[in-house]
Amino acid sequence: MPAKRHPDFDQTSPFEYPAHLRAAVADLPSLPGVYVFHGEDGDLPLYIGKSVNLRSRVLSHLRNPDEANLLRQTRRITHIRTAGEIGALLLEASLIKQQQPLLNQKLRRNRQLCSLRLVGGLPEVVYSRDINFATEPSVYGLFASRHAAMEGLHQLADQHRLCYGALGLEKPKPGRACFRATIKLCGGVCCGDESPEAHASRLRASLEDLRVACWPYPGAIGLTERHEEHCQVHVIRNWCYLGSASDLVQARALDVMAAGFDADGYKILCRPILSGSAHITLL
Repeated sequence: MPAKRHPDFDQTSPFEYPAHLRAAVADLPSLPGVYVFHGEDGDLPLYIGKSVNLRSRVLSHLRNPDEANLLRQTRRITHIRTAGEIGALLLEASLIKQQQPLLNQKLRRNRQLCSLRLVGGLPEVVYSRDINFATEPSVYGLFASRHAAMEGLHQLADQHRLCYGALGLEKPKPGRACFRATIKLCGGVCCGDESPEAHASRLRASLEDLRVACWPYPGAIGLTERHEEHCQVHVIRNWCYLGSASDLVQARALDVMAAGFDADGYKILCRPILSGSAHITLL
């Protein structure tokens, strides 16, 4: 759990096993899904989590003295079953964005999503509000802010001996080696030890591992998960999760929402979709 707590939490009280919550576990299945820790009625949820085994995961919270502050505030626990792990991941991310639980601070932050793009050979920061990362063929990396994107570019330069001056990260002095070149941390394009073409080629190669994959379908898809009798079709377009349905007819009805690029959806879905391991139906 995050170190920062809601200010109403009393940090000093000793841990007591939350017997009043034990009954909430009785109906929890040992199956995938999402669980919610609720405080007082009408308040925001305290915490939303997911697991491939709901019962085991929630019990691990109840036995954990490090989470005593959360448990003292919790009045009830609810859950939503999913047909598999992908559905649990997608639903958790969606609910956190919608309900803004107090303790899911990392996922509930409003992000100014950024990426890097080469323009005239120089990397620049671009924003998801301005271009659709799902359809733009050459954007690199997903960053929560401009500052994070620039930090990422500095790290890339350090790892691959790229020149800060040639990347526009600092102003070079014409005809003179930059400081990093003198200590062998730059390949020397700034002083003629490396050609601009070679430096540009190394830059493109170093960015390739960060390339954001374009959405590989012409429109929305249904990603089907099954567990025994439970079937779900997760509707996705442009890496954005639009909801889940029990069959394809209901799934097609969900493909009416705006589907802007979603970083959490991309991170959850990229591997199973691009690897071919997921059961996909074009909608």
